[in-house]
Amino acid sequence: MLIGVIADDFTGASDIAVTLSKGLLGEGGLRTTQYLGVPQQPAEEQVEAGVIALKSRSLPAQEAVQQSLAACEWLLQQGCAQIVFKYCSTFDSTDAGNIGPVLDALAQRLAAHNVIVCPAFPAMGRTLYQGNLFVHDRPLNESGMEHHPLTPMKDADIRRLLARQAKTRVSHIGWQQVVRGSEALREILQDQTDEETQLVVVDALSDHDLTLIGIAAAGEKLISGGSGIALALPHNFISAGKAQGINSKFPAIKGSSAILVGSCSGATRGQIEEHQKQHAVLAIEIEDVMAERIDADDLVDFILTHQERCPLIYSSGDPAVVKQAQQQFGQHNISQRLDRLFGDTARKLVLEAGIQRLVVGGGETSGAVVSALNLGSLQVGSEIDPGVPALFAQGERPLALALKSGNFGRRDFFSHALNVLAGSTH
Repeated sequence: MLIGVIADDFTGASDIAVTLSKGLLGEGGLRTTQYLGVPQQPAEEQVEAGVIALKSRSLPAQEAVQQSLAACEWLLQQGCAQIVFKYCSTFDSTDAGNIGPVLDALAQRLAAHNVIVCPAFPAMGRTLYQGNLFVHDRPLNESGMEHHPLTPMKDADIRRLLARQAKTRVSHIGWQQVVRGSEALREILQDQTDEETQLVVVDALSDHDLTLIGIAAAGEKLISGGSGIALALPHNFISAGKAQGINSKFPAIKGSSAILVGSCSGATRGQIEEHQKQHAVLAIEIEDVMAERIDADDLVDFILTHQERCPLIYSSGDPAVVKQAQQQFGQHNISQRLDRLFGDTARKLVLEAGIQRLVVGGGETSGAVVSALNLGSLQVGSEIDPGVPALFAQGERPLALALKSGNFGRRDFFSHALNVLAGSTH
C-alpha cells in the first residue's frame, strides 16, 4: 500500500477513494479499496491506496483523535509512504474540533513538519483564496453551511478556524505563490522544515492548482484536505515507477433498489423534489420517529411495495423545521434515533429482502447504514457524479452502493445513480 487515507465520514471516504482510483486524466489511478472502520486484518496484496472511513466528524474530539490514530497505525503497518487526512470541502467542524485536534495528533505521530491544509474542491464550487473558503460565489459562512445542524460554519477564514481548534501553529501560502508552479511551492514548503511544525493553509481556485499542490507534496508524510488534494498523488507514485496506473471497472447490478436520505442540505432537498416528480417518495416526520409511531418494518414495506417506482425515503427538512425539532427533542437524540432507524431499515432491506442497489444521501446517514450492514470493505468503481463513486461489496449476494454527501450530485442524482449502478452510462 502506497497511500493511506483517514476520512472523517463515509461519503467523504468514497469521494477521495474515487479520486485516487481515477488519477489524472489519461494516466490512470491506484488500485483503491475503501474500508469501513479500521480493519482487523492486513490489506490484500494488490491494494495500492487504502481509504479508512470513520464516523468521527461529530464525535468528541478525543474520540476522533483516538480513532484517527488507530487508523494511522494500521495504514503504516500496510507500508503506506504517505498519509492523507480527508475532511469535508466545507471544513465541517466546530471550534472544539475535530479537524485541528486530529491534525495535531497525526502530525506528532508522523513527525510531519509542514502539513498542507486545503479543503478546496473546485468541481463542486469550493475554492480557497487568501485563506478564505468559498462555496461558489459565497463565503462559507454565507453559503447555507451556517445553518448546518451539527457543524454550523460561522467563519470563512480557515486560518482562524484552525487557530481556534489546533495547538499547532498555522501559516498560509497564497494563490499568487501556488501558480508559480509545483517546484516553487515545494521550495516554500521545504524552506521551513527545520522550524516548528505548522499547518499550512494553501489556496486553490482550480483543479490545476490542486494538481500543482499535489505534485509539490510528493514525499510529504502527512497531507490534509478535501478529495481534490488527492488529484495528483497517484501521479507521484506512477511517475516514480512505484505504480502502473489502472482504470477501475465495475460490475452492473440490475437487482431491486432503495434510496435512503438523511441530509437536509439545500441540494439534497432539491434532488428529492426532482425525484418525487416521477418516483415514489416517503417523508419521515421527526415527531413520528421520536414517538415510535414508525419503524424499520414500515419503511421496508414502503420500499418493497413501490419497487417499480425507484422508492426513496427521507428525513430531510427545511432548516427552520429541523431547528424547531432539535429544540423540542434534542439534536443528539434525533440524530441517534434516525441513525438507528436508517441502519435497521438498510439491514432488513439488504439481508432479508435482498435489495441489491442502495443509494444513501448524507454523511451521517451513510455512516449509519454501512455500519449496520457491517460490510468491511468496498471496491471502488466508476464515478457517478463528481465526488460520488459506484461502490461494490462482495458477498453471497452482490451489493452496489452510492454514498452521497449532502451537497453533491446533479438535480436528478438519485435516479441517475441507480442507472449507473445498473450499468447504464446515461
